[in-house]
Amino acid sequence: MTNKMDIILKYFPDLTPEQIELFTQLEPLYADWNSKINVISRKDFSEFYERHVLHSLAIAKLIHFTPGSEILDVGTGGGFPGIPLAIFFPHVNFHLVDSIGKKIKVVKAVAESLGLENVTAEQIRVEQLKTKYNFVVSRAVTRMPEFVSWVRKNISLKQQNALPNGILYLKGGDLTKEIKPFRKQIFIQHLSDYFEEEFFETKMLVHLAL
Repeated sequence: MTNKMDIILKYFPDLTPEQIELFTQLEPLYADWNSKINVISRKDFSEFYERHVLHSLAIAKLIHFTPGSEILDVGTGGGFPGIPLAIFFPHVNFHLVDSIGKKIKVVKAVAESLGLENVTAEQIRVEQLKTKYNFVVSRAVTRMPEFVSWVRKNISLKQQNALPNGILYLKGGDLTKEIKPFRKQIFIQHLSDYFEEEFFETKMLVHLAL
């Protein structure tokens, strides 16, 4: 186990040996793929575990998905937040989608290398997707009103978690204007309440019940 993994264990000390092994494999896997297909910004790859893995796992601080939950990751890029969450929640189903084929190629290869049977990946625009899910997760692919208009149709009516079904959106900056239309349905968690690293000072996790 590398020292870089320590930041994950600092906040999630109860990981199983299997989960620790899978998280440890992530960096070399992504380093290899990133040398062929640039899916993660090279300037912050040195902070891979903090800025990509731990950032994704902020969702696991807010909610513990019940087994059998269905989660859609929209605009997953190289597989974030979906891949780290799939490792963390092995009994939850994750569908990772992106409109860019080369990114989905990487996601499929990483999931296969790790043996993640709870991950499916698909090149598709979310507007074309008709399946229903308990939650849609994403890392700031667009402004909130536009995102809600894309995915509202994909939220299932079947409730099975402590939080109401809806969107879990990792975002930074000033959200005042974006969330104005949804004030009564929204909860904002500042990630600095979870993680002490400077990177998280301006980062938030938005839960929008739909």
